[in-house]
Amino acid sequence: MTTSPLARNVAPQAAPSIGFFERYLTVWVALCIVVGIALGQVFPGAFQAVAAFEVAQVNVPVGVLIWVMIIPMLLKIDFSALGQVKAHWRGIGVTLFVNWAVKPFSMALLGWVFIRHVFAPWLPAEQLDSYIAGLILLAAAPCTAMVFVWSQLCKGDPYFTLSQVAVNDAIMVVAFAPIVALLLGLSSIVVPWDTLLTSVGLYIVVPVVLAQLWRRQLLRRGIGHFQSVASRLGPYSIVALLLTLVLLFAFQGEAILRQPMVIALLAVPILFQVFFNSGLAYWLNRKLGVAHCVAGPSALIGASNFFELAVATAISLFGFDSGAALATVVGVLIEVPVMLLVVRVVNRSQHWYETGAAAR
Repeated sequence: MTTSPLARNVAPQAAPSIGFFERYLTVWVALCIVVGIALGQVFPGAFQAVAAFEVAQVNVPVGVLIWVMIIPMLLKIDFSALGQVKAHWRGIGVTLFVNWAVKPFSMALLGWVFIRHVFAPWLPAEQLDSYIAGLILLAAAPCTAMVFVWSQLCKGDPYFTLSQVAVNDAIMVVAFAPIVALLLGLSSIVVPWDTLLTSVGLYIVVPVVLAQLWRRQLLRRGIGHFQSVASRLGPYSIVALLLTLVLLFAFQGEAILRQPMVIALLAVPILFQVFFNSGLAYWLNRKLGVAHCVAGPSALIGASNFFELAVATAISLFGFDSGAALATVVGVLIEVPVMLLVVRVVNRSQHWYETGAAAR
């Protein structure tokens, strides 16, 4: 028996709620900070050996961990949902505008304001450019798999979420590198084009192709089998992320111990970015009379980040011990609690939203 397109499209919405690992992601990241710093101080030679294990400027252990992180998430993306774009063109248009025309550029501006000026006296001068680069990398890739969770929690339209994520992933394949290069150049940061393009190939193009081929094979065996495999892979993705963070903090330990306020200071522009972009997307959807079940996930997609890709690219471009890598990890640290707060605001403001939208 073949699986209908409708059944395939609702597959990513099968999970009833945010998973255990995802719900407490902030706690796990905090533990990774402690464990990574401790291990880095006790076994510095071992971590130096891990950092030196590279092939063509790609760290092999990190490359493997990144694939384990990303492929289960990309497995949930149904590119056949691109055919539904016309049905949700206003909501998709708003999200694309925020994701690609506002968010990366607003983050570059926030980085310039906070990192180069407001917080500069409390940050290591030699890492200022690197911190800004990490913030740009974090904002340049829209979220993928976690968006399905946020959309579900705000009662979002699953077909809009699927089509929006499919569009964003298709754009990300071709737009991520040029936008990152443009903003790094505008920030007077040298762009290592060969490494950047290698990162895009390794951490976007190849995983997308492999995930889609695997997805097709799983769906041939039925939607139930697909959902079972996808749900079992979730914890592996989170564990791979946490192991990557342990490695990263093992190298960042000295800098964090010297200046423990760095993480808090880096969180400020990220928080501004989340609230500004989610609020902008929500308001624009209301102005255009878009249904609340579309505006909710639109706001959440407009604010959240594909932090796994950001972490991987930062490590590839600038190294484990860079400020860029640390800045992307701060995004991981605050992602879940901040996005849950946005979900709560979206849900509680539904009456206000629908009153304004209905009047147009």
